[in-house]
Amino acid sequence: MKTARWLAAIFLAAATSLLAADELAERLQPALEAITPDGLLAHIKILASDEFEGRAPGTKGEELSVKYITDQFKQIGLQPGNPDGTYMQEVPLAGIKSEPRMSFMVGDKTSDLKSPDDFVASSARLQPEIKIDKADVVFVGYGIVAPEYGWNDYKDVDVHGRTLLMLIGDPPVPDPKDPSKLDDKMFKGKAMTYYGRWTYKYEIAAQKGASAAIIIHETEPAAYPWQVVRSSWGKENFELDNPNKNMDAVSARSWITRDVAKKLFADCGQDFDALKETAVTKEFRPVALNAKANIEIKQQIRSFKSHNVIGKLEGDDPKLRDEYIICTAHWDHLGRHPELQGDQIFNGAIDNASGVASVIQLAAAFKKLNPPPKRSVLFMATTAEEAGLLGAKFYAEHPLYPLEKTLADINIDGINPLGKTRDLEDLTNSNSTLDDLLGQAAARQERVMKPNSEPEKGGFYRVDSFEFAKVGVPVLHAARGIEIIGKPPGYGKQKRDEFVAKHYHQPSDEVDPTWDLSGAVQDVQILFEVGYQVANGDKFPEWKAGTEFKAKRDVMLKK
Repeated sequence: MKTARWLAAIFLAAATSLLAADELAERLQPALEAITPDGLLAHIKILASDEFEGRAPGTKGEELSVKYITDQFKQIGLQPGNPDGTYMQEVPLAGIKSEPRMSFMVGDKTSDLKSPDDFVASSARLQPEIKIDKADVVFVGYGIVAPEYGWNDYKDVDVHGRTLLMLIGDPPVPDPKDPSKLDDKMFKGKAMTYYGRWTYKYEIAAQKGASAAIIIHETEPAAYPWQVVRSSWGKENFELDNPNKNMDAVSARSWITRDVAKKLFADCGQDFDALKETAVTKEFRPVALNAKANIEIKQQIRSFKSHNVIGKLEGDDPKLRDEYIICTAHWDHLGRHPELQGDQIFNGAIDNASGVASVIQLAAAFKKLNPPPKRSVLFMATTAEEAGLLGAKFYAEHPLYPLEKTLADINIDGINPLGKTRDLEDLTNSNSTLDDLLGQAAARQERVMKPNSEPEKGGFYRVDSFEFAKVGVPVLHAARGIEIIGKPPGYGKQKRDEFVAKHYHQPSDEVDPTWDLSGAVQDVQILFEVGYQVANGDKFPEWKAGTEFKAKRDVMLKK
């Protein structure tokens, strides 16, 4: 008898669960149907059109982008996202056009480098001229100080006023038990940590008082070819126009090619490959090269107000509507390069007109919900991501809504244009309970969520959601899948690699008539489901134990 009652209870619970699932599916269906291939494509075509001139901040492209996104938010019925009654948050930026010169002196021989073939150089300091004269050159390995790994590339060496040469990425420390693999206890093994990002390397150089920091570019650890460095740094760049004019930044930031580095080391009587090998050990000490660096950067600086564009869907629950979920994508790209022959416009169709289109479609989907979500949802298109996540950084430092009441940031940077996939990659590396919700939503589409297949490329640190993570807000950034249904094995990876090699940050990132956005729709629908669950859930998403952002979030929520 007891067994019969137990079985009946199970069947009743299962039937109730099934009914609840059916009711949920029915409730969400009108919202999910608002996300369509044609809708995505229509927005992408406009934002990535030549008329928008590559959407550089502080240009006609910004004016058109901000107006278009604002108009879309209004048409959908979103409220102004800024409490001041507007759809914009002003972001003080400075545009910097640099004319750099660089040479190395070894003995009585001077080698002049050619920009941008051999090097690029700029400064975050908002001053008309940067001049570094005959600064001693020091090789500092990977340029990392990481106490949790017992790692210090600087040791006790004073590098104040010197020019530092450093390797890109994290030290690839071999596993002592199997040298053919990387030690996952050191810098997360194959995965990139923030120590491997160029932004960190310039930051630590400034803290150490160096005059200049030069990163040696290598395609594999950087995850992109030199052409990307050229196009990204050889244009007008942007910095936040802070009150101190960024005088706490290192004076000169530079990249040089591997060939230039190898020649410099050889001229100094050093073997680049041998020194690189020693840099993969904790015992490494800085190596003073018999060289001096001359760097001169003339800068044309213009200060202006750029804008994050923000719309708001107010929550339906009076007790929870003052809590928020943010959906983000950056509207900016690299603008127009008049010096180029042929196509001069970096349209940025995938990167990231597609992400903005997705956020607009997400807003339309959330607006279809009846009733609306319990919590409020913000939809934000950020500025100056390409210049170093500046729009997201400014919001994180000057939030319009309290960060302790911000449950999550869901970020979209690029979509899948190749069709439906069997899988979905998680770029946030299962750092929070948001990743668990992502996996559950993928399963409802009969897809498999997989870990990041290229953790060495540091995708987590290269998108706007990282700025939210740094201040403690849990984030989600999902990559597209690569197992394309109806295509042979390896097709998706081949196309992804092809995009990075030929189109990423190039004028050829344009709308392609062969795109199949059915897979992109599925991906955006999954993110909608995650956002919906967070907006209506019983508790805040949480960072998982051992994640570097958990402590900051814990402190924030205790206040």
